Amino acid sequence: MKIGVRVHDFGKSDAETLAKKAKSVGFDGVQLVLNKAIEGETGLAGTLSKEKANYFYETFKKEGLDIAMLGAYFNPVHSNKELVSNMIAKFKEHLKYENDFHAGYVGSETGSFNDDKWTYNPLNRTEEAFQEVKRIFGDLAKTAEVNNAKIALEGAYGHCMFEPKALKRLVDEIGSDSIYYTVDIYNYLSIDNYENYKEIFEECLDLFKGRIVIFHLKDFIIQDGALKQCCIGKGLIDYDYLIGRIKATNPDAFLIFEGSKPEDMEFSFNFVKSKINA
Repeated sequence: MKIGVRVHDFGKSDAETLAKKAKSVGFDGVQLVLNKAIEGETGLAGTLSKEKANYFYETFKKEGLDIAMLGAYFNPVHSNKELVSNMIAKFKEHLKYENDFHAGYVGSETGSFNDDKWTYNPLNRTEEAFQEVKRIFGDLAKTAEVNNAKIALEGAYGHCMFEPKALKRLVDEIGSDSIYYTVDIYNYLSIDNYENYKEIFEECLDLFKGRIVIFHLKDFIIQDGALKQCCIGKGLIDYDYLIGRIKATNPDAFLIFEGSKPEDMEFSFNFVKSKINA
């Protein structure tokens, strides 16, 4: 099993520096969000090229790192429709050059009617929201197919695909072999359901069977009546259970640290590695 990191969690820098930092911890790959990770990069449509994609591939590969995912996350139901159009164009350009990056997938979540906050809004759970997300990602799936590229979609409690069943319905109705799943169990949780995280995780494994390609790894505690992300291995998630179930069901999926602090990464990496090797 390979372990990766959302590389901008080391901070924004040049590709060479970030690759060395990721390798120094021991990671096997990265989730690369160009505008958040690389100084001078906007990641917007019109800024990518085959040469640039190959440069990033070669730079990370030099340190033995795969590009597990290109992050092109955007909010398809944002009220600013010009922004949505620009982000769709950005996503399509990432799909166009995905294979030149030698990236596994281009990833996104499914958005929220709270615009830039990406938090719960009752409109997120309406049929209107579902149909708009389906329309947009259905179009993106066609672009992926033309470019022999792959998309990884991710649900979250506060987003339009707020539970595993909603995301499964979305992917089923789009009906494209270009779409796969990212599972982030923390993202599906709230103060009302966190004690049932194993049941929700099992639902993901059952519904998304055979098409989960990335697991985002996080941990959390309860603080002031709310979930608070913490260092992996120091929170409430039973990692013996979590890694055991991933090994049994999706051993080829990439495990990606997301939101970890640089000072916590070595501890968390060794912690997760010990669970894999157990």
